[in-house]
Amino acid sequence: MLKVKNLTFSYQDTITLKALSFVVKKGSNVAVIGESGCGKSTLLKLIYGLYDLDSGQIFWNEKEVLGPKFHLIPGMEYMKYLAQDFDLMPYITVAENVGKYLSNFYPETKQERIAELLEIVEMTEFANVKAQFLSGGQMQRVAIARVLALEPEVLLLDEPFSHIDNFRKNSLRRRLFAYLKERQITTVVATHDSTDVLSFADEVLIMQAGAIIESGAPQRIYNQPENKYIASLFGDVNEVTLDGKKHFVFPHQLKIVAQSALEVTIKRSYFRGSHYLIEATFENTLLFFENAELLPDGVKVFLDITSNSF
Repeated sequence: MLKVKNLTFSYQDTITLKALSFVVKKGSNVAVIGESGCGKSTLLKLIYGLYDLDSGQIFWNEKEVLGPKFHLIPGMEYMKYLAQDFDLMPYITVAENVGKYLSNFYPETKQERIAELLEIVEMTEFANVKAQFLSGGQMQRVAIARVLALEPEVLLLDEPFSHIDNFRKNSLRRRLFAYLKERQITTVVATHDSTDVLSFADEVLIMQAGAIIESGAPQRIYNQPENKYIASLFGDVNEVTLDGKKHFVFPHQLKIVAQSALEVTIKRSYFRGSHYLIEATFENTLLFFENAELLPDGVKVFLDITSNSF
């Protein structure tokens, strides 16, 4: 079990993280989300032991995580941390990068492990290519394989799919998170991508200005956000006031009806493949909703909020 107790940290005189406390159960996948600069990456570095805390404590299985003041080489041996810069060796091959920290005592076992990891990140065909010739997305996939090579007890991922093409990202996410769950590797993911949270996380921590403002199951937070900031982390959100009551509504939670108090004027339509995202105006504010068909600019329609809105 990973425990963070009253963690506070400052870069020089500026407080970056403020009295953070949470628990991560063994084998769980916890996503940390929030706007840029809220402290997600710093939190992961502190959990790994790269910095010394101002106050508070971090424990893994009752063993305290300590920073550079207590270790000649910062970082806890039973954890692995994947930073956004990848840190690959450019002049050796993909396979050599992945197997860098694996023992050479049993060469066949080492090669089997490298092959297994390259298959997970879909980089088998690049095994003998030097890292310097890879794209940013390919480097990121190799970096993921390398942190898994010596299987950690705790894995810390900082925006792990940020450079990967969308068509490959979905497949990689499914493969990686299934592998981590199967091996019961405790995972903390700092991300800005709501798909990482909604489809794969067991719990989500919402951060704002260095503090955790909400935590819980992704389904509950998505369906019952405390404010617009939290709702906006999961996509476009409309703030609509009807009969004196404020509603936060995602585009898919609005539908066209024959008559309602919500009359909007169509401004623009965006083709999204399975539907159109419609931009409209309501009482001089922009509003977005989804519709199966294109709607002409300037047309007025009535909308209703579906029952699963909040």
